Amino acid sequence: MSEDASFRANMMEGMNKFQGARARAFWNEMLSHLRGKSAELLSFEDVRARLRLREESYKGLQNVPLEQIVGSVGRYRDFTREFLPRTNKMQERWSRVYAAANSLTGLPPIELYKVGDAYFVRDGNHRVSVARQLGNKTIEAHVTELPTTVDFSPDMSEEELDEATAYAAFLEETGLPRTRHHHQPINLSERWRYADLLGHIYTHKYIMDQSSGRDTLIDDAAADWYDNIYRPAITLIRKYGILDLVRGRTETDLYLWLVDHLREVREQYGADAPARRFSHALVDFLREKGINVPEELRREDDDSVILSRTYINEAIQKMREREERERGMAYSGGGHPSANGLADSSTDTDSKD
Repeated sequence: MSEDASFRANMMEGMNKFQGARARAFWNEMLSHLRGKSAELLSFEDVRARLRLREESYKGLQNVPLEQIVGSVGRYRDFTREFLPRTNKMQERWSRVYAAANSLTGLPPIELYKVGDAYFVRDGNHRVSVARQLGNKTIEAHVTELPTTVDFSPDMSEEELDEATAYAAFLEETGLPRTRHHHQPINLSERWRYADLLGHIYTHKYIMDQSSGRDTLIDDAAADWYDNIYRPAITLIRKYGILDLVRGRTETDLYLWLVDHLREVREQYGADAPARRFSHALVDFLREKGINVPEELRREDDDSVILSRTYINEAIQKMREREERERGMAYSGGGHPSANGLADSSTDTDSKD
């Protein structure tokens, strides 16, 4: 059989395979809809914006597991999460790629972006789709990695992506990845509480401003908070294995509980309140849960400092005054308020195949 005849035969086979893939895509989307899950690929642009991804680093030619490719740069609506074709209009192109994949020459490597443990197609969506239908486990690809400060995996749910988004925003605002490269993960089970945690840091900044008589950079304040407030509390929590006694919560959840509890005690007793530290709050926490308190914890002499509600209110007022000044400058043309969102002028072209 001539090369042309072989290619035409593979094209015909590809068209049959395409129709089978289209049928599976239909049922795949129906089942996903019934389960309340999205069958679409992830949008690379959306993930890049939400996780504040900016830097790129080429990692060379690699064999990448197909199951870890979960998104696309520009064609995430054309395929399902399993890279099944969603429209009939791509039949001829898909079939041609199928025929080429079964020829002696084969197909060139695709191009991928890597975020965490997941990959996004920059160029080669049809090749990924065909490779999966052929039962391949890996595909050859030129990989460009975008480093991320948060965990990102191929099987991440929409809720987990929302949590990662909130965490990435917190890390960018505080600058901890820049000032404390090896900081411990600061994970919360309720993502809305990152705003509370950020409030703690701005409160700490306010105290530092009052002590030094100058405006402390938020990066410096966050680093100092991490070293002298947060990390000592986490060390104490780990020392007594508190999370082994309480399921479903993170270390940072417990840190927030301890701080809130000590503030409540201080407010209750006012200026006459005895000195209360994280170790005291841990004792109260265990008692509240009906858990025996280790004798060593009762004698713990930690050097933690807890801020009062007065400091909190003063810090919030200072933050509001600063925001009003920035808005006034923006309206008068004298400047622009700082933005927390991603401002990226770069654009991506749609993948070719």
